[in-house]
Amino acid sequence: METHKCSICPLRAKFDEKPNSLTGRFWRWHINFCPGWKAYFNSLSTEEKNEIRKKYNFVKYQ
Repeated sequence: METHKCSICPLRAKFDEKPNSLTGRFWRWHINFCPGWKAYFNSLSTEEKNEIRKKYNFVKYQ
């Protein structure tokens, strides 16, 4: 199975710490078109996808 660095991304960690920081907001904007994030997201189970959607208010790739 391919390992995606999105699960350990430092920018994602910044968003988790402070979602309204400049870095956090940049990461959240970035995942809307990042091909790496798309591959990572599509590799997740349905339950994991639903958790991500809820946690990050992410509605793409449904």
